[in-house]
Amino acid sequence: MNALTRTFNQVDHLGSWTADLPLRLFLAWEFFESGLEKFNGSNWFADLQGSFPFPFNALPAELNWQLSMWAELLLPLLLLLGLGTRLASAGLMVLTVVAIAAVHWPAQWSSLAELAQGYAITDQGYGNFKLPLIYLVALLPLLLKGSGRMSLDHWLKARSR
Repeated sequence: MNALTRTFNQVDHLGSWTADLPLRLFLAWEFFESGLEKFNGSNWFADLQGSFPFPFNALPAELNWQLSMWAELLLPLLLLLGLGTRLASAGLMVLTVVAIAAVHWPAQWSSLAELAQGYAITDQGYGNFKLPLIYLVALLPLLLKGSGRMSLDHWLKARSR
């Protein structure tokens, strides 16, 4: 076994414990920060209530604000701990899809080329769905595979055996 193979074997072993951790830390920070902004800010959801997809468009703006704020405060803590990671990821994915539909998707577009202009961080009149799409892609492995070995999910599962 050569040095390169041994190195990759060590990286594989380390990855089996920690590969998901950077995703969990990054996403927990990003969503928690957004939740804190809502917690310390005022409700602006009434201005875009009609843009929310069903069933959220049928709920009062204040309830949507509270749901969004508490989801962005509590679900990231679960990600951080690796507790209920799949459920937390699914909840944050729903939150992100609603945010894309209500805030980040372009109001008007007539071609895929025009829609593609919305794949941006800042809104130049074509939407700005790049960052929330990145969040969705980053949440997907956590939804599909779970939190990995360095998590409360793993610890609880091992303990229950």
